[in-house]
Amino acid sequence: MRRVLLLGAAMLAGCTVEPDYAGPPATASDAAARGHFVRASDLALSPAPGLARWWEGLNDPLLDALVEDALARSPSIDQAAARVREADAQARQQRTARLPSASANATYLHAELPGIGIGQEGQGNGQAGTGTGTGTGTGSAGSSLEFYNLGLNASWEPDLFGGGRRSVEQARATAGARAADLADVQVSLSARVVQSYVALRDVQERVRLNAASTEAQRRQLDLSRQRLVQGAASRLDLERLQQQLEGTEADAIPLGAQLDEQLNLLATLTGRASGALDDTLSTAAPVPLPPASVSIGDPAALIAHRPDVRAAERQLAAATAGIGVARARELPGIRFLGLLGLGGTRPGDVFDLGNLTALAAPSLSWSFLDFGRNRAETEAARAQADGARAAYRQKVLEALNDAETALSRFGNTRAQLGQLARAEATATRAEVLNRQRVAAGTSSVIDQLDVERRRLAASLATAQARAALAQSFVAVNKALGLGWTDETVSAAVIRPAGAEAPR
Repeated sequence: MRRVLLLGAAMLAGCTVEPDYAGPPATASDAAARGHFVRASDLALSPAPGLARWWEGLNDPLLDALVEDALARSPSIDQAAARVREADAQARQQRTARLPSASANATYLHAELPGIGIGQEGQGNGQAGTGTGTGTGTGSAGSSLEFYNLGLNASWEPDLFGGGRRSVEQARATAGARAADLADVQVSLSARVVQSYVALRDVQERVRLNAASTEAQRRQLDLSRQRLVQGAASRLDLERLQQQLEGTEADAIPLGAQLDEQLNLLATLTGRASGALDDTLSTAAPVPLPPASVSIGDPAALIAHRPDVRAAERQLAAATAGIGVARARELPGIRFLGLLGLGGTRPGDVFDLGNLTALAAPSLSWSFLDFGRNRAETEAARAQADGARAAYRQKVLEALNDAETALSRFGNTRAQLGQLARAEATATRAEVLNRQRVAAGTSSVIDQLDVERRRLAASLATAQARAALAQSFVAVNKALGLGWTDETVSAAVIRPAGAEAPR
């Protein structure tokens, strides 16, 4: 009988409940087959594969150091890496759950037993139908019992229908989703650092231009006061200039708050307290500009490598395996228990093979009468897999939309910057020509200050467009899911929480 059970278990262990995971559904196949993005019409966009360390294309060593610091020190990275290690440990746990298990135990038992009656005396006489008797008894003193035992217990539950294998598949897929989540955090973190750095440099440039504009308006106001005394200007003109100056000075006040905000944000993103980077970043520097050619890859590469899409695909794989896990609970299961023991009432009995006790107990279980509970669980697992499949399709479409929108914005912002740069160059030439007219006596200083003010306004518009182009470059790389590699993820997973990377 035992051989029959073992043979049957071995044969059934080769079975695996369905369904097998066949990969994610084909989504936006026309975009993948097209081989290029629809909105990537700008000549600066190259179909070559994108760079993992895309921020280095901005050619700013200080920015590179900030991004590396954030990836090494940010608590958000540590949290995501901890979730990856947790999922990996759970996957290992599932792999070992269906293997035979054994445990050893040693037992010593000491019991105090109460006394019990051992004798009875009596006399009796009687007549027919009647009888009397008396009796007395005495009890023995209490006794004690000692017992010694060494034992070995073993158990094994064969994976008859592959539910255990599906559990391992589910755990591995979940671990893969957590690794993709970590990569997504890295993408988002690097993008936020670059965005904040660009915003900081933009604010610093606007502070500089505001100060230059304020100085030009103040000189113009002083000259207007002199002309008012001479009767060559009106009080209304003076009041208008005064109002304009006060408005420009007021514009500088929120710039200070914006400056502090970006400094605080960069400190937080790099795992530091607010104010820790003030000395490092207080010196103004130009807004970094994207390279002349930006590598973006194609839609197929986006679907294959963007971390949130990969996470959705792994979640679909886990949900599909979950159907098999639930289905296996509807089917019978067998469990083998074994026991070996040595023992007796004396310590030496645990070494006497004559006291060996052996027990083997195969057991078959099948919850055939559960009123549909397990079947309902399987149906719920199928619905969860259907939801994960729809979520994957939605994530792919959202990723393509993000990329196409970001590419369109990049191209249009780049064209706008070119137009504003030409307008600034025209304003600069006008300023130079008017200065020559002032020197020749054919134009007034007041006119020159007005021309200078317009040139500063054109410079401000160009500076803002330059920052917008850098931000759109960040948006493109974030939408493409760049900025991470398998090596980066592995390093983050292995590094203990709170540890700092070498600097």
